[in-house]
Amino acid sequence: MLKMNVLPADTYTVFNRTILSESDRKHIIMLYQPMIGSASVSLYFTLWSYLDQNEIGSIEWTHHHLVTHMGIKLDDIIEAREKLEAIGLVKTYCKKGDINHFVYALYSPLTPSEFMINPILSISLYNNIGKKEFERIMDYFKIPKINLKEYEEITCLFTDVFDMAPKTLLDYDTLSLRTKKRGNLSINSKIDLSSILGFIPEEMLSIRSVTNDMKDLIYKLAFVYHLSDEELVSLIRNSLNERRMIDSKKLRVNARHLYEFENTGKLPSLIYKNQPEYLKKKDADLSKRSKMIYTFESTSPYIFLASKYKGSRPPQTELAILEYLAVDLDLKPGVINVIIDYVLRINENKLTKNFVLAVAAQFKKEGIETVEAAMNLAEKEYQARKTIKVQKNLKVEEKPEWFDKKITREHLAEKEKEEMSKLLEGFR
Repeated sequence: MLKMNVLPADTYTVFNRTILSESDRKHIIMLYQPMIGSASVSLYFTLWSYLDQNEIGSIEWTHHHLVTHMGIKLDDIIEAREKLEAIGLVKTYCKKGDINHFVYALYSPLTPSEFMINPILSISLYNNIGKKEFERIMDYFKIPKINLKEYEEITCLFTDVFDMAPKTLLDYDTLSLRTKKRGNLSINSKIDLSSILGFIPEEMLSIRSVTNDMKDLIYKLAFVYHLSDEELVSLIRNSLNERRMIDSKKLRVNARHLYEFENTGKLPSLIYKNQPEYLKKKDADLSKRSKMIYTFESTSPYIFLASKYKGSRPPQTELAILEYLAVDLDLKPGVINVIIDYVLRINENKLTKNFVLAVAAQFKKEGIETVEAAMNLAEKEYQARKTIKVQKNLKVEEKPEWFDKKITREHLAEKEKEEMSKLLEGFR
């Protein structure tokens, strides 16, 4: 993904890639808003309102106008737009220049049935609104059952009413006509599906039966439940039917049961993967501390923790801790990375749950959102612990390498460069 800085003077136009209707508004509010938030929904509706009378395109606007119109900061608008992009409602294009020009292409939301069969969206909605509200929404969109046992269908066929007569042949391009278009969820999957299917004997699974839709489902389930290649081999084997085909319903159920078993009945939730752009440090330099800030900001907590295991999958107990920090405490990804690094260094490389939660609770109480503020608080806490231990004549823990490093120097010594390369090796 190419990140582009947006300035108030940068311009944009809105382009409609679909056919929008009033029912789309209801679907976005009921299904999408609990996951992406009201700011993203408000941005979508605002961009929609800029379309001309034919709902095809808009005139050119500046982002300053958008800030004024919505009454929120530009950074908040960018975050809201990124969520719309990720969920498949908007695609963004940019033409660089003295003043950058953006095109925001609008796409329709999924229909309720498409939404509910998507494991990423349906499970995320369930976790955001709870079982009772989720069932209420399901009931709202269900087709009412009508008892027609005592009725006979008398519907006319087309040929019963119409016939065809010779007329002038029309020559037109149907491909240029507007249609209902929906954006897909694009996932960068880390599983090797070819290798996974190769581990299942052909007498058990017919490879030809694995359609593109089935592959897409497997990729989405792997993303939702953090499934490894080995786990997927076992799940697929247990989801085969007598025709040597994967039963999609059984695969969904088995994947969910496995996750619930490993996470004491909990289901996964959507979280912001990396530190939001508006909370990142803007005036970075070449100092060691600045490079650590960049690492904390640009790495997801899962990848950061996995780097401590040389890229291997961390234990499920530690992944559960990450989920608690992100979902229950709602801590930002960069802040979680600082907490992980801090606890591992002062707790003999152990990510003890109670210890982590105690440290995280302190960060939450202090309202820490940026990496730099998290590092400053960690330094303060470390100094307090150090003072207590010195007074009690106890061993002082190893302090993180980024402690007490002021951002003053522009260049690193050769030895520091070498140390920094080793430290960042796990993130490449």
